[in-house]
Amino acid sequence: MALSPLLIGLLAAISLGGIAFVIMPYLSGEVRVERRHDQFINRNTREVSAPQRSAGNRREQVAQTLKDLEERQAAKNKVDLPTRIAQAGLRWTRRQYYITSGVFALVLALVALLVTGNLFVVVGAMLVGALGLPRWLLIYLTKRRSKKFVDEFANAVDVVVRGVRSGLPLGDCIRIVATEAAEPVKSEFRHIIESQSLGLSIAEACERLYQRVPVTEANFFGIVIAIQQKAGGNLGETLANFSRVIRERRKMAGKIQAMSMEAKASAGIIACLPFGVALLVYLSSPDYISLLWQTFHGKVSLMAAGLWMGVGVLVMRKMIHFDF
Repeated sequence: MALSPLLIGLLAAISLGGIAFVIMPYLSGEVRVERRHDQFINRNTREVSAPQRSAGNRREQVAQTLKDLEERQAAKNKVDLPTRIAQAGLRWTRRQYYITSGVFALVLALVALLVTGNLFVVVGAMLVGALGLPRWLLIYLTKRRSKKFVDEFANAVDVVVRGVRSGLPLGDCIRIVATEAAEPVKSEFRHIIESQSLGLSIAEACERLYQRVPVTEANFFGIVIAIQQKAGGNLGETLANFSRVIRERRKMAGKIQAMSMEAKASAGIIACLPFGVALLVYLSSPDYISLLWQTFHGKVSLMAAGLWMGVGVLVMRKMIHFDF
């Protein structure tokens, strides 16, 4: 059947309109504009993604460095006797330490023999003098030295910050601290300089600071220097933030000590009260209280009371001791 001229013209107009719709963007330049727009967006995306990739690589490097430092620190948790002596600030050798332990054991054993005359008490006093008293002395001296180090460490870090910002190398800044700082920071930074002269890098020498001064601040300092040496960055700004953190930790420690002082005083009074009452009763009525150590039931009661009192003291110490 022949198509009418009207239908043919309508189909031809639709076909021409479709063709024009297809080729019009090419003729008007819209396709070229879109292509340039896409190229511009892709170029910006590439330019933005490059710093992002570099930042991501740096974060991965820092994370890997922290992981290596943690693994290395976990391997160093076992502290030998020379390291404990160095942490206490003493210059003893193993032989001198053992000689001192023997002297303590003989002195306490002699005192126990003269006071009690009991062989078991003498043996116990000898063990306390040989094993307990020297170890307690090292722990006490280590804590006292660590406290002095923390009190002066922030000032030493500030000296390093000012030196780095003025353009001095890190080694020269550490040398200034090793010359002008107060003890024990002065001797510890001098030990870092001596370790460098023996061939260690400054990062490794700073990491060994924590072995001689077992405080968190020394560990942080070693980690900061190690990360800066491997990953780069603004050392002056990093150490300035580190110094501010040290001072804030000192302020927090002071606040905690002030807030817990009342509880510590109460715990001390409660712990001393039984001994004070026992002493007063013994002075007033010795026959009345002497049954506690003269009879079997009294001895058992004393042992039970001492056990429960020890548990109470430990619980009170746990309640008023804050770790941050």
